[in-house]
Amino acid sequence: MHVLMVAAENDALPNAKVGGVADVLRDCPKALVEQGLTVDVVIPDYGFSALERIQLGTLNVPFAGSIHVVQVWQVYVGQQQVRQIVLSHSLFSQHNGAVYCNDDGDRPFATDATKFALFNASVCEALLQGVIMRPDVLHLHDWHSACVAVLLKFDHRFASFSSLRTVYTVHNIALQGIRPFKGDDSSLEAWFPSLSYNGELLCDPRYPHCFNPMRSAINLVDKIHLVSSSYAKEVLQASQPHNGYFGGEGLEQDLQHANANNKIVGILNGCEYPTHEEQLNSTLSELYLQIETALFSWMAKQANLQSSYYIAHQRLLQFIKQSVTGPLVTSVGRLTDQKALLLRQPYQNHQVLDELCQKLKHQQGRMIILGSGDPTLENTMTAAMARNNNLLFLKGYGNNVGDLLYALGDLFLMPSSFEPCGISQMLAMRAGQPCLVHQVGGLNDTITDLENGFSFSGDTLQMQSEALVSCFENALTVRREQPKQWDKIVSNAKAARFTWSQVAKDYLGKLYN
Repeated sequence: MHVLMVAAENDALPNAKVGGVADVLRDCPKALVEQGLTVDVVIPDYGFSALERIQLGTLNVPFAGSIHVVQVWQVYVGQQQVRQIVLSHSLFSQHNGAVYCNDDGDRPFATDATKFALFNASVCEALLQGVIMRPDVLHLHDWHSACVAVLLKFDHRFASFSSLRTVYTVHNIALQGIRPFKGDDSSLEAWFPSLSYNGELLCDPRYPHCFNPMRSAINLVDKIHLVSSSYAKEVLQASQPHNGYFGGEGLEQDLQHANANNKIVGILNGCEYPTHEEQLNSTLSELYLQIETALFSWMAKQANLQSSYYIAHQRLLQFIKQSVTGPLVTSVGRLTDQKALLLRQPYQNHQVLDELCQKLKHQQGRMIILGSGDPTLENTMTAAMARNNNLLFLKGYGNNVGDLLYALGDLFLMPSSFEPCGISQMLAMRAGQPCLVHQVGGLNDTITDLENGFSFSGDTLQMQSEALVSCFENALTVRREQPKQWDKIVSNAKAARFTWSQVAKDYLGKLYN
């Protein structure tokens, strides 16, 4: 069986990773090859000219009223069993190698939507011309590849692909790539002016004059894959953000219909595990050195010193000078409301994060949070760091710092309001660090309270906030007063396995056949 995966990210290639989808496109194809499949992965060429490559062909792609010349390349990286393909055009590499461009609020997704629409049209053209071999299964990922499904369905030029089996993975239903049908340079009819389409299948349910790529793919493909069993159920219900529930984000009715027709499949993503036990000699001194190196690197990128970096460096010096015996609580991830909504909720006369720091202080513990993202949340974290002398917030990301936080932390904090799958909890568990999580999505499918970690739930934001604080206090109590139970939880966390090998078998049995 031959599978072609189409996506925006792929961590098998340098600097082509923003989120967890890149890990999936790096690891899952290898596991599928080990099951006997042939797998090609195609993404835009964001600037991979330095890689060894061979040209597979040149495409003349009709797009936005003109013909665009797109080059198709096979690139060579470390592992050769998966064929890595990139498509080159100036639109794909116009942002100095950045995968995504953040447009202002007046025209959300406009630049990226046009870029990925051309990419999708190029993939279809490559299939039509045989530059990319016709697969047995076409596997699309998130909204960035959804126009492939639209073109194969409605453009008569691709009628020969009407029987091709298509699979669509929803990694993050909160991002749907919505654009107008017409009246804008970045719109469906501007990209494909001669396309005859069924607007009832493609329109956004909340904004009927807008094209919704994610909804389109959900309605057009053969199977829809959600990246955990729990998340596959959650998206069937409407979101209630005021109560802290995040479900179908407007697409729940389409997903309910798909589920009734047995098109929905929930399969948890996997994690890479070392083939042999690696000896970890990481120390706090090494962590602090890596943190200082990262801070200096971030500081040097701007002429003016930001308060977040100054306070963080002062806090780091304090940590180095004053050793403590209490637990180290860690958190690694993008700063979005998905991850941090509960931490910023009011609690008594301050915020939930302040309450956690206070409870941690009673045990001489410290918390280190690594991540960047939403500027408002970055400011919230910086202000919390200024208020709590046992909190270090690192506004940025560095693999070395992240790896050491996984290895050295005592308790990993991941109270996401929704989490389709999650990879951070798997990485923390792999390193032997129990996690404290909200019972949602993939977190619910990987963490069992008081067995391999700690979990909480609640029906409202207030109940969730109170449950988070209570669960945190309980975790600290177990560590301090019940060391045997704590050691068992640590052991169970480290022994847990969520392998790509099993994922590949589930793909074969539930998605591809």
